[in-house]
Amino acid sequence: MTSADAPSTPAHPGSSLREMDGHQATNAPWPPRNHASSFAAPDVAAETVPHGDDAIDWVGMQGIEMPILFDAGDGDLQRCHARVDVFVNLMRPDRRGIHMSRLYLLANQHLGTEPVDAGTLGSLLRAFLRSHHDLADRARIRIHFEQLVRRKALRSDHHGWRAYPVSVEAALIGDVFHLDLDTQVVYSSTCPASLALSRQVVQQQFAADFRTGEPPSHAAVFEWLGSARGMAATPHAQRSVAQVRVRFAPRAPMNLIALIDRIERSLRTAVQTAVKREDEQAFAQANAENPMFCEDAARRIRRALDADDGIEAFHVRVEHQESLHAHDAVAQVGRNLPVSGPADIDHGFF
Repeated sequence: MTSADAPSTPAHPGSSLREMDGHQATNAPWPPRNHASSFAAPDVAAETVPHGDDAIDWVGMQGIEMPILFDAGDGDLQRCHARVDVFVNLMRPDRRGIHMSRLYLLANQHLGTEPVDAGTLGSLLRAFLRSHHDLADRARIRIHFEQLVRRKALRSDHHGWRAYPVSVEAALIGDVFHLDLDTQVVYSSTCPASLALSRQVVQQQFAADFRTGEPPSHAAVFEWLGSARGMAATPHAQRSVAQVRVRFAPRAPMNLIALIDRIERSLRTAVQTAVKREDEQAFAQANAENPMFCEDAARRIRRALDADDGIEAFHVRVEHQESLHAHDAVAQVGRNLPVSGPADIDHGFF
């Protein structure tokens, strides 16, 4: 629905969709001719206001529920339940409001039938502006959903599903189009300091159990290593979260799976789905081989994203949900997106 398709009288943003657009669906006059009033419904949003400088940065709707179609990069077009935020600016200080029903209907029309990608979102944002050609010159949309991705076990032949939270945000400001994607990777982080201290305790236990000057036999050491005394201390590890926002370069594919794979390979300890004993053992080995502070994890992800030519900007926030402390350890890195301010990745509006 473009501005040419809209009712001749702009819709009131507080009215229901049935009131605003029911006459189009039934091809009947609205209000009905036998109604007590035969006049067009009043539109107070179109009224002028006597303020001198009251333009609005962003105005619209948040949390609209609708299905979307999304290809995460494997060719499987999934239908997902999404919540959608739609906004335009109100550049005219003399106009009271925008036409919210037009934003809703345009989003419903585009997102229900076309895959969410740069082309679809660019077309939708241009339609937002056409429908508000006399009111707005900026448009923005954000789509929140979960994407199911099939993941293989570390060693066994089993597979399982992981639901990755995703937010796709697009903005059209003047002639500049931005496309960002947010996602989250959950992984395990073994504390390097705790690992070193645990090794020292094991050394001390070995020194107590085997006398100096009496070389122990291979069999005795082998048996000791498999006992509780051979594991006199264990390092602490915690579930950790990497929140990542990337801004794609023009014409670069919005490949979610490739992005997740790149991040998880850099960390090497992503949480698992289907797990047999051999998979759990492999996970424990990966943790021992990859101890990391939150600073280490942030640097690993930054190097991985820096190597991707399809990403022109990013912001990473890692959070290690401590098992030793009651507080969390957090680190942030980025390139061409702000990393100052509160410890999160909500950069607000463009």
